[in-house]
Amino acid sequence: MSMNIALSGLGAAQKDLNTTSNNIANANTFGFKESRAEFGDVYSNSIFSNSKTTTGGGVQTSTVAQQFHEGSSIYTNNPLDLRVSGAGFFAVADNKNEAANSNLTRNGAFQLNNENELVNSEGKFLLGYPVNQDTNTVASYEAKSLKINDVFGQPTKSGTINVSLNLPNTETKPKAQPFDFNDPDSFSRSTSSTIYDSLGKPYKMTTYYVAKYDPNAIAPDSTNANEWQVFQTITDNNGKEKALDAKADSLPAGYSAAGANGHQGYVMKFDANGQLFQGAADDPTIEPPEGLIAPSPTTIQMESFAEAAIDVGGADPTQALTMKYDEPTQYASAFEVRKFQDVDGASTGYLSKVDIDPDGNIMASYSNGKDLVVGRVAMARVANEQGLTQLGGSLWNATQESGEVVWGDASQGSFGAIKSGTLEQSNIDMTQELVDLISAQRNFQASSRALDVNNQLQQNILQIR
Repeated sequence: MSMNIALSGLGAAQKDLNTTSNNIANANTFGFKESRAEFGDVYSNSIFSNSKTTTGGGVQTSTVAQQFHEGSSIYTNNPLDLRVSGAGFFAVADNKNEAANSNLTRNGAFQLNNENELVNSEGKFLLGYPVNQDTNTVASYEAKSLKINDVFGQPTKSGTINVSLNLPNTETKPKAQPFDFNDPDSFSRSTSSTIYDSLGKPYKMTTYYVAKYDPNAIAPDSTNANEWQVFQTITDNNGKEKALDAKADSLPAGYSAAGANGHQGYVMKFDANGQLFQGAADDPTIEPPEGLIAPSPTTIQMESFAEAAIDVGGADPTQALTMKYDEPTQYASAFEVRKFQDVDGASTGYLSKVDIDPDGNIMASYSNGKDLVVGRVAMARVANEQGLTQLGGSLWNATQESGEVVWGDASQGSFGAIKSGTLEQSNIDMTQELVDLISAQRNFQASSRALDVNNQLQQNILQIR
């Protein structure tokens, strides 16, 4: 009997040594969770034995329980390296067409395969949710493999240009008149931006700003201190800068600006508070219509490229731009373009950057300046993590003991946030593991000694004559 007890002690100590050694071996495995061997005593009794004098029958392994507390972080420069900060798991699948047969993992070291799909080092597909491109909300909570397209979109022609800027109230009229884009002395400020035709070809669009106030005039008109003329040009395929005129029928009376060679721009007026002029009535000094001063326009329709004789090289010649001004100001501060946004125009874009936010949204940035949310990383959890079946490779499967997999979003409810450019290290405490290793070794030695003593006793009995 005592020999069996000693043998069970040896087996338990060996199990403890194996568990501790496995923990130490995986100290650098991303997403690994340490295990702990738990034991219970063996005891049996019958009606023919005295329970007060019956000894135990040894030890047995109850379970090797995994400990799911978080490991520390290691920071990388790879945006596809992910970690869950809090509760939850990533979901991966062997077959992208059978996402229902998925495994759970805390190892977030992902990469793009040859088809631009997100996979781990074993080629398993990271699962996520499709996203509505208009609202950036989850279209369906049916988890699927995630793919990032390396090319985005057909080229689209520029249409609406949103502008927000400050024109300095201290600016005075340039010395040369009238405005001529070939003469730098005929305008006060200028800015350039890029627009696109229907084939995605870029063009340089230049906007010129001409202050109206002339303090050196014989009779300076202080109202001109709040007026600016604005002109636009396009540099065509031949490198020639050509005027792009404002359409007269899109401008209120008194807001047309004349430049050299018939170039037609538009006027921006500001009030004494530096805000865009909102209009006035019954001013006898104003020419018709009937003494009314219209508000300064915020939307100006420009002529088409064909009307401006711009060579578009086979692209749509009817393309026309609409300038929309968003709260322009005239303050006593420097000239500043706060926004010059081409809302519609873009060339074909190539993937240049990938970012993943704490909610798991995958943002792909393209060379044409477009950003696109291509999907959201799926999060999964179970009621009892220690009931998960360990598969190796930092993977687990749900079981009846763990409960069914619950799907959700990162940073929502009980799910943790996702950190990009970060990996979760194993949760091994090396100091504690070495102490456990020494303890398991001592237990093994003690059980071996008990077995040796039992063997000596049996030899002594056999030698009795």
